[in-house]
Amino acid sequence: MKKGFRVAREVREQIINRIKHDGVTITQAAKDAGVHETTIYGWIAKNAEGIPSVLELARLKRENRELLELVGELTLKLSTAQKKK
Repeated sequence: MKKGFRVAREVREQIINRIKHDGVTITQAAKDAGVHETTIYGWIAKNAEGIPSVLELARLKRENRELLELVGELTLKLSTAQKKK
């Protein structure tokens, strides 16, 4: 796209949704849309929500700890099952 050319909001949202939900890389999305990667990074930053609250951060840490414990338990069970064979 030409420098200074504005991209319609709907098109920006489609590009960002492809990145977020379809796993398309920013590089690929930029090539497909004909815009510079920096432009897409700017759109994402502009739409980013603020810093997570202390409560949200605590919840995420707790959830992460619980998931790590679960992975540890499953790894131990798998290891034990493989040794019995």
